[in-house]
Amino acid sequence: MWNPLRPPAHKPQLPADRVDRRYRQLRWQVFAGIFIGYAGYYLVRKNFTLAMPHLIEQGFDKGDLGIALSANAIAYGLSKFLMGGISDRSNARVFLPLGLVLSAAATMLLGTRAGISSIVMMFCLQFLIGWFQGMGWPPCGRVMTHWFSQRERGTKMSVWNVAHNVGGGLIGPMAAYGILWFGTWQAGTFWFPAWTAVAIAGVAYLLIRDTPQSEGLPPIERWRNDYPKNYGARSEEELTTREIFFRYVLNNRILWYVAAANAFVYLVRYGVLDWAPTYLKDIKGYDIRDVGWAYSAYEWAAIPGTILCGWLSDRIFMGRRALTIMIYMALVALFVCIYWKNMGSMLLDNIALIAIGFLIYGPVMLIGVQALDLAPKKAAGTAAGLTGFFGYFFGTALLANIAMGALVEHLGWDWGFGLLLAACGLSILLIGCTLRAEKALFEER
Repeated sequence: MWNPLRPPAHKPQLPADRVDRRYRQLRWQVFAGIFIGYAGYYLVRKNFTLAMPHLIEQGFDKGDLGIALSANAIAYGLSKFLMGGISDRSNARVFLPLGLVLSAAATMLLGTRAGISSIVMMFCLQFLIGWFQGMGWPPCGRVMTHWFSQRERGTKMSVWNVAHNVGGGLIGPMAAYGILWFGTWQAGTFWFPAWTAVAIAGVAYLLIRDTPQSEGLPPIERWRNDYPKNYGARSEEELTTREIFFRYVLNNRILWYVAAANAFVYLVRYGVLDWAPTYLKDIKGYDIRDVGWAYSAYEWAAIPGTILCGWLSDRIFMGRRALTIMIYMALVALFVCIYWKNMGSMLLDNIALIAIGFLIYGPVMLIGVQALDLAPKKAAGTAAGLTGFFGYFFGTALLANIAMGALVEHLGWDWGFGLLLAACGLSILLIGCTLRAEKALFEER
């Protein structure tokens, strides 16, 4: 039976004199494919946020719009985990572009008169967008584990991870120019980015390849002579859904520590980012225009911070992700304190926000890398999906949005910042529980 998502069969290995050249060429080609493709996902992810001011002008209630907005994070958290299991048994070359096209289609529909006709319709379409967005990260994780070995994965993934900062940084200007060129806010906010995303999906399909073996190349571990402890003959065999979930992921105690830590890292990430404008306006009395550049720089600062974090984990700590995460989160806690307690210097507030943005995305990225390190390569998408589910469902939707909002509303901002600092401490503690397992993994490799 024809199945376009089925992983391609292994081809006979190329002659030895062609392997090195072909491997180097395809590694950078597939890297470019997943970088461009994943950046494209962020062109059709947060469009609703940009549309909310226009919807408020049309009479929609802010609270109701917030409910519709939350559907995206809830669906994304669930999908990243469940779609990860499907991705591990699918062709990454097809799976990633398919999710991007479906996200773009739902975004186009959201921009129609029917799409914004009611809160229920907006909630449903936001849920669909979040669900299709969950098809982006898992195939990228599959590609990374097959084309890049464990000793180099931290650096390579740190560079790839900034794709979402690139895409997230482009959507604002694209929406502005789209409105200017096409004359309506729906065209600029929804349709222009969506059609661009469809074009990017085509480029990603042309560039991505599923596994080295599907191109007549040996496994990456053999080519680079980099064999992790959990590598064996079965590492190159496709697993059943039952094996992926119940043998290698849900039964992996260390992976649960990583997933729980990710929830607290995401609480800090979005607890600071989403509440910054309200906090600076209500408590410190700033005109948001005065600090707007720092708010946007929170995302751009992540690019050098994330790359540095990956480089440190590979070159200084020799693949020890846990130590790097713990150091970064300790520094995040320091700058959260400065941001909280400083009441006299706008410059210091801006520096603190930029520093938090510089630091927080490194742990976000490395937790994903650590999940890939701790699971077999054929279960990579599911392992990363579990950490993503905890990050978005518990860390973002429940803790950063609902719990922090309730604390601030009823008990004040000091309690909100106490929650952020507690999250920093708990993330360090939980990641610390993986130190022994990670040490054994690298000593026995």
